[in-house]
Amino acid sequence: MASVADHAARIAQLLPRTAVERRALSEARGLALAHDVVARVTLPPFDNSSMDGFAVAAADIGALPVELVVSQDIPAGVDPQPLQPGTAARIMTGAPVPPGADSIVPVEQTSGRGTDGSVVGTTVRLHSVSSAGQFIRRRGSDVTEGDVVLPAGTVLTAAPIGLLAAIGVADVQVHRPLSVLVLSTGSELVAPGEPLRPGQIYESNGPMLAAALAETGAVATLAHFVADDVPAFLDALGTAVAGAANPIDLIVTSGGVSAGAFEVVKQALADRGVSFTRVAMQPGMPQGSGRITLDTPDDSSREIPVVTLPGNPVSSFVSFEVFLRPAIRAAQGFSAAAQHRPKAALPLAEPLTSVPGKAQFRRATRAAGTVRAHGGASSHLLAALAHSDSLIEIPADVTDLPAGAEVTVWDLSGT
Repeated sequence: MASVADHAARIAQLLPRTAVERRALSEARGLALAHDVVARVTLPPFDNSSMDGFAVAAADIGALPVELVVSQDIPAGVDPQPLQPGTAARIMTGAPVPPGADSIVPVEQTSGRGTDGSVVGTTVRLHSVSSAGQFIRRRGSDVTEGDVVLPAGTVLTAAPIGLLAAIGVADVQVHRPLSVLVLSTGSELVAPGEPLRPGQIYESNGPMLAAALAETGAVATLAHFVADDVPAFLDALGTAVAGAANPIDLIVTSGGVSAGAFEVVKQALADRGVSFTRVAMQPGMPQGSGRITLDTPDDSSREIPVVTLPGNPVSSFVSFEVFLRPAIRAAQGFSAAAQHRPKAALPLAEPLTSVPGKAQFRRATRAAGTVRAHGGASSHLLAALAHSDSLIEIPADVTDLPAGAEVTVWDLSGT
């Protein structure tokens, strides 16, 4: 029986790093930078005001309150004139601080000025004066030209995309997302929305795995599920690969890999380059991986990595999280930290037992600084998984955990 670590390493070796491509910033969300990004500008590019108010020279202010003539209006987007000695300049948030000014008096600390239109030539009464530099965002206080603002491997979520736009980057080099074909098997499966007959269930693994793949940044193609029939399975596989919009980089199947009489995936692929094994974990013991050769539309053939997951929904989900999520993200150039779910050590709210000799991954919820197993260990309890925000990882050599014992908790709440 293989260990979790050994099987994870096998899956990781299946998937080479994807190619680098250039994408517009608007089309790069969720992908990983292929190279460091160096700032070509400084942020802020000039000293600017963090408040609506009046720019003054603190040294010009004597006893308070004091009235000063307003010498200029400075909205955002203009190049201001130097501040005339003994005057104030009305300034808006984000506008450049004029040369000669070193303090911003917030509008709430002033009186006697108009609220609309130009106030140049009128006076403003200052009731307080900020110390020099207060309410001024200094040039370069965020980013300096030449800084590495984002290292290679950074996943482009909202904040990094905002930073890239702020330094003037319009397109970036990223790792191409994997194109993944998902194929579920089982004669009992029916598409959601169709009527159920006796002995049938709705197909849930395909939509679940497609959603999980999207969270990794991959592009999923969901093939129509097939019955437990080897010729039908191979035909569906070849048709789906040939008809995919993008060349398939990885095939993921669910079901048909256990020890039953109708294990169609194992029967179809065991002599075509896929190895099947049992992994010392619960749920998710039956696993398979390898490479198969399929014909392509141009009458050539190529090898495609295959990962076969068990059919029970929770087993399929946990297997994806443990093996496929980190491997796919690594192949797409994600940094080591971004390849895995965030983990933390938390005390158990209640005692927990585990089977000997197998690493166990239990659905769980976190509350008040503790973690509590949610639902039983059975691999069909999909509702319990849907209402969980965590997985508790229990090592293979641990069987009994008292309340208060610290356990490793995987955070499922993010992407």
